[in-house]
Amino acid sequence: MLNEFYDYMLTERRLSPLTVRNYRRDIKGFVSWLGMSEEGFDPDKVRREDIQEWIEMRSEHGGLGAASINRELSSIKALWRWLLRTSRVGRDITADINTLKCGKRLPSYVAEGGMTDLLQALREDIASGDFECVRDALIVVLFYTCGIRLAELVGADRSNLSADFSALKVRGKGSKERIVPIHHLVVPLLKRYDELILLQNICISSEKALILTKRGERMSMRTVQRIVKRMLDRVGIQGRKSPHVLRHTFATHLLNRGADLREIQELMGHSSLESTQIYTHNNIVKLQEVYSRAHPRGDKE
Repeated sequence: MLNEFYDYMLTERRLSPLTVRNYRRDIKGFVSWLGMSEEGFDPDKVRREDIQEWIEMRSEHGGLGAASINRELSSIKALWRWLLRTSRVGRDITADINTLKCGKRLPSYVAEGGMTDLLQALREDIASGDFECVRDALIVVLFYTCGIRLAELVGADRSNLSADFSALKVRGKGSKERIVPIHHLVVPLLKRYDELILLQNICISSEKALILTKRGERMSMRTVQRIVKRMLDRVGIQGRKSPHVLRHTFATHLLNRGADLREIQELMGHSSLESTQIYTHNNIVKLQEVYSRAHPRGDKE
């Protein structure tokens, strides 16, 4: 039964293998806590009170925060909705179980000065003509100038690029496709990367991936994460260092330079404006700094 659910999420819902793996892990943990095996899982034996008790256990003894518990609860809710839809249960016992409240955390981002230092350092890598140096620089530049997600970049194929390298089609959450513009200054870098793939015989198979290993294979998300961290470490960027931080940096810098929230929402592939509005908090912090420097009484207590 559970394997049918995972197949449904993978093939019909078209979720990524990584997302489905997370669903499987969350549900396996819950089923194990119930004292059942995955093969012997019987939803009719599960009560609403069992799920509430599980939430309390995860909160008090599991060492998890509200956001992590809510993610696990979301997996269980998705399972029960599927069980109801396929007539395996008569009602959804998770429907009125509320998620835990958790405070919104401001997204981390790199200051404009830090990005200037990083981009300057990348120029040397690009000029080297070494495939891996050019590719790693391209990875960082695409995250920063396109605001795409990690899975979107790793999942992109070279055929998703427009003929003139001015746009990239990506598949976002829920398999929603969107076109993201590529900055005109990035186009020469993309063309150089494409040339090196041919000149150095990087891709000698039928692999269509945009981001390739030196062996011509699609790069894993974990490898991309390590590359981004190494690049940010290189110029002394403090705090969290990940592709998601560069995505946040993209949005924050656009907002600071006057971009409209609706435009940023569309560029980032957010389904609702609420997801984009969190960047206004960083914008307000910047405005407060400007106020303190510029107002005659700004530095007075």
